[in-house]
Amino acid sequence: MAITTFPTIDKCSSNGRENHTVVADMDGTLLRGRISFPYFALIAFEVGGILRLLFLLLVSPLAGLLYYFVSESAGIQVQIFATFAGVRVSEIELVARAVLPEFYSSDIHPESWRVLSACEKRCILTANPRIMVEAFCKDFLGFDTVLGTEIATYKGKATGFVSPPGVLVAEKKADALKKAFGDIQPEIGLGDRHTDIPFMALCKEGYMVPPNPKVEAVTRDKLPKPIVFHDGRLVQKPTPLMSLLTILWLPIGFFLACLRIATGYLLPMPVIYYALWALGVRVTVKGTPPPPAKKSTGQSGVLFICSHRTLLDPIFLSIALGRSIPAVTYSVSRLTEFMSPIKTVRLNRDRAKDAAMIKKLLEEGDLAICPEGTTCREPFLLRFSALFAELTNELVPVAMVNKMSMFHGTTARGWKGMDPFYFFMNPRPEYEVTFLNKLPAELTCGAGKSSHEVANYIQRAIAASLSYDITSFTRKDKYRALAGNDGSVVEKPVLQPNKVMGC
Repeated sequence: MAITTFPTIDKCSSNGRENHTVVADMDGTLLRGRISFPYFALIAFEVGGILRLLFLLLVSPLAGLLYYFVSESAGIQVQIFATFAGVRVSEIELVARAVLPEFYSSDIHPESWRVLSACEKRCILTANPRIMVEAFCKDFLGFDTVLGTEIATYKGKATGFVSPPGVLVAEKKADALKKAFGDIQPEIGLGDRHTDIPFMALCKEGYMVPPNPKVEAVTRDKLPKPIVFHDGRLVQKPTPLMSLLTILWLPIGFFLACLRIATGYLLPMPVIYYALWALGVRVTVKGTPPPPAKKSTGQSGVLFICSHRTLLDPIFLSIALGRSIPAVTYSVSRLTEFMSPIKTVRLNRDRAKDAAMIKKLLEEGDLAICPEGTTCREPFLLRFSALFAELTNELVPVAMVNKMSMFHGTTARGWKGMDPFYFFMNPRPEYEVTFLNKLPAELTCGAGKSSHEVANYIQRAIAASLSYDITSFTRKDKYRALAGNDGSVVEKPVLQPNKVMGC
């Protein structure tokens, strides 16, 4: 059966499909991209670091030769082995849920999605491991069924091999479709290559998605569910070339990060701005910051209310002001506290104790706080904790924005002690600090407003200045979505003095 037997996707009408079922391939059909290397590379880097990414990159020529000149199945098996061998299944599932959706969602084919979104029931049929694609397809695109290659496991770890019937290509796709649907014949089958023809022939209608690298991806606002939270260190999709550049840059970037961090740690705050500028870090300051509080007059310090992009927000606030501003934090690593050029004070999530601590710090001078309690990468603001509004009427909202080209400076799954290093490993990281007008006295708790009203007002003011959307999500929502926990830091038990440690 020739490929020309099936018309192209643009000939498929999306009208009157409310009760229809559609079955679609993944790479080249649902997604614009026809190769799956970037998604394997994302998993490789997240679960095994730079060495596993290097291993995957080194075997990719072999995978390509097998894929195009021997069989699709053999080429895909090489990628699966290089990416998954020895990795805990739970880690793969976390990456698939927390990292891959951000990249999948930016590559949805518009014609395929036009047809898919018009149908009542949707099924994805792919040669990729099911564990990679299921979370995205079901949770974000509303697919009912996901059929993919099953990876073999042993004692909770992937072996690098695949389970019977093997990689789903050609006739094996058709067999999987028959097994899933039985005698029911789906109305539409969508594919993009000759090995998709067997399963497309089982559908009442079949349409080919021709390769077109110039087609624009579906915009995020047209997808069923926005991606508010995502994790992972890599900013750009790791194509083979981008993966090579990342591997080559990493040692250079780490040295540069150490130099930039040392600059902030060793130099006085007024000159850090210029030193970082010389090292490629750009800091843009907008608005008019208030003058420092004068303790001699009994003036209380100003509380800077910052949106939260990375744990470096209070440091860049201090750089913008040219003076050190202490910050209260929720949970940062001991290494980060040690390296910080400003004073950091941990909150213990006890409302009374935290309130007393913040009041005491404000009596000593200005203070910075990020009431979201955790970072968010996307153009959204999380719910603001209202505690700060009860403690002072001297409130200055600050909108923080940063730009990173290679690495994200935040993580939910990894070690937070590396966050500053990853941020400063970017070739030219940028921070924009915008000081909004001080909150008028009539809008504070001192004028009778509730703490929640004050917190919501400041949240809206910062969101408006950044053109961000407001959400009611919290720290717990983020960590449950990305790391499978609530983000709480469990303190190690303290040994009693009468306990004897020995070997």
